[in-house]
Amino acid sequence: MKKRTILWQRFLLVMLALSVSIYASAYDFTATSNGKTIYYNITGTNTCEVTKNTAGSYSGGIVIPSTVMNGSTQYTVTGIGNYAFSGCSGLTSITIPNSVTSIGEFAFENCRVLTSLTIPNSVTSIGIYAFENCKALTSIVIPNSVTSIGIYTFYGCECLTSVTIPNSVTSIGDRSFQYCTGLTKITIPNSITSIGEFAFADCTGLTTITIPNSIISIGKYAFSNCKELKSLTIGNSVTSIGKNAFSYCENLTSVTIPKSVTSIGEYAFSNCI
Repeated sequence: MKKRTILWQRFLLVMLALSVSIYASAYDFTATSNGKTIYYNITGTNTCEVTKNTAGSYSGGIVIPSTVMNGSTQYTVTGIGNYAFSGCSGLTSITIPNSVTSIGEFAFENCRVLTSLTIPNSVTSIGIYAFENCKALTSIVIPNSVTSIGIYTFYGCECLTSVTIPNSVTSIGDRSFQYCTGLTKITIPNSITSIGEFAFADCTGLTTITIPNSIISIGKYAFSNCKELKSLTIGNSVTSIGKNAFSYCENLTSVTIPKSVTSIGEYAFSNCI
């Protein structure tokens, strides 16, 4: 049995090494923009997306062009691929052109000194974990073309003080803004119908929140440990408030709950002194 276990572990290690090797060489061409080499994958007829720098990592300021040449062929840059800038600890700013329509999963995860970022109105989708732990990012405007904010999208962006959520967004995913400790205020538009689990948990600087009439459900732990939250207005369409939704909101002094609420989870307002 022990020998079989060792053989299985070796097999898994070999498969992991192979997958890393394949991923590390997964790009179609490179091109230079503003003195920086950017890696690309071809995604369709004359379209491409930015992919990971397999020779190291991107650093400094990166300007992504709207079109790029590969030999004699011109490609339109329509996306930032999964993990494209993940872990680029020296990336300080990024310019995204209006040709880009999608930002992939984990695209800017752990870009810890990224301070400047503008998402163009052409972007229609932002992948999960896209900006997780971008600890120096101070503000973000989500364009009107985006319809949802996925799980962990801005998790751990502790310097984020300003977020603009447009009316096109209908849902805020689990843990999407958790540990955004710099947020003091958030405006949730009337288009949103659900707030995910832990969505704003541990946002210790948040002082006020209004749950609009469009919201039907508030996920468990959604605003847990928002220690500076003082007042809360819950819209008249909310039917359920999840477990521990507002637990440890120690400064909460005013709560308005409408008659539409039929379910309040256990400990929803526990330790609200």
